Amino acid sequence: MSAVATVAAVDLGAESGRVVRADFDGERLAVREVSRFPHTPFVVDGILRWDLDLLTRAITDGLGTLAAEGSPVASVGVDAWGVDYGLLAADGTLVDLPTCYRDPRQLAAMDEALAMVGRERLYRATGVQLNEINTVFALMSDARTTTRLDRAATLLMLPDVVHSLLAGSRVTEATAASTSGLYDVAAGRWVTELADDLGIPTRLLPEVVPPGTDLGPLLGPLGDGPLAGTRVIAPAGHDTASAVVATPFPEPGALFISSGTWSLVGVELPRPVVTPASLAANLTNEGGYAGTTRLLRNVMGLWLLQECRRAWAAQGREFSYAELTELAGREPALRCLVNPNARDFLARGDMPARVQEYCRRTGQPVPESPGAIARCVVDSLAVSYRVTAEDIAAVTGTAPTAVCVTGGGARSALLAQATADATGLPVHCGPVEATSLGNAAAQLVALGELGGVTDTRAVVARTADLHTCSPRPDARWEQAAALLRERTQDDDRQRGLIPT
Repeated sequence: MSAVATVAAVDLGAESGRVVRADFDGERLAVREVSRFPHTPFVVDGILRWDLDLLTRAITDGLGTLAAEGSPVASVGVDAWGVDYGLLAADGTLVDLPTCYRDPRQLAAMDEALAMVGRERLYRATGVQLNEINTVFALMSDARTTTRLDRAATLLMLPDVVHSLLAGSRVTEATAASTSGLYDVAAGRWVTELADDLGIPTRLLPEVVPPGTDLGPLLGPLGDGPLAGTRVIAPAGHDTASAVVATPFPEPGALFISSGTWSLVGVELPRPVVTPASLAANLTNEGGYAGTTRLLRNVMGLWLLQECRRAWAAQGREFSYAELTELAGREPALRCLVNPNARDFLARGDMPARVQEYCRRTGQPVPESPGAIARCVVDSLAVSYRVTAEDIAAVTGTAPTAVCVTGGGARSALLAQATADATGLPVHCGPVEATSLGNAAAQLVALGELGGVTDTRAVVARTADLHTCSPRPDARWEQAAALLRERTQDDDRQRGLIPT
């Protein structure tokens, strides 16, 4: 083992991306942000897309800044949100800009898929929850309304699009592939029969590799210059999978919440759970590090507050997350609740007005001030976490004993306390940088610097900034959970996610 091993973790979130330096000295794994860059999707040719040109420049600039610090960088790896993908031509260039899962075209495609093969077939084939954001529905729309697939030679999930630009690779990593709705986690293969039946060309589906795969040397000016010898190593490409790698679970059976734009709420298991009960609960099985499975539910997370902030800023009212949390803390708890996963909140728009309209439509008090709206969102997320925890316990037969919150949401003391109160469980917060830590750890394991996920979690537990919130008994949370469960079922029936 070298004295200090340095790797670069590129962490792409749906609101911003970062290049992070990670240094491991054999005892401590320290991360430091080198650069951060905002990004947002925009419409091209009638489809919402990601600005990959901007992302590529920003990543290259960030790696250049890291190189200028003078320390050897052993490797670089990229993680990102799930489901989105890029299409590469035969010469390795992008056919066009990657599309965004929030485009409404995917709603119609999901309805068509349900009519063609049914929800049971979709779920049984992959174990992935029925959700309009899934890759499979974007590809169906591509096949029916565009010529994108005709011009493409291969499909890569978004982290591997960036890996391809860095190393020239043409493979996709397993945890990212598992979010697509076309990959069987248990069998470790693309479900080509389903793709055929839905009209998706199977020739586009690439080789899938495990996290920790060395994809080759860094190419281009950086690889030829200041980062000569730097390898490109695929971490757990799905950002939540990377976050779970660095989640220091205090005991077996703890629930994880990777809290960012989305809140992914689940448990780590040795194998997928694909049963009538998990289908009825609309739980998803996504690939994890070292062959594990993450049984979880995607809950719309801080996206609601992100969009509220954007709407208020457009009106000349700027609020930081800390300011919103303070204002929300002055408001009474559980005055009103929304279903965060309702279709109302999927697309960009005037989120404060949408929260108010949802409350009005469901006969609740309507929050008027920014603080009251933020409190509604925080309470709604916490109650959604409780409902998800109950569903996972019912499906697995094991009730969670604690909750571990990582990511940006771990900074919010109000959300952490609400989660503890709602679930009745201790909530362990941190690390905020779990995704970058897990990304870096997978690279370090591949380089022989770390022993594996057990070593990683031990390192994180003794070095990260962690704190715990204890639950405060209050029967109102149980009542709120029953009410939200009823509303969620009504919303899901309208979305076609559960049978009428």
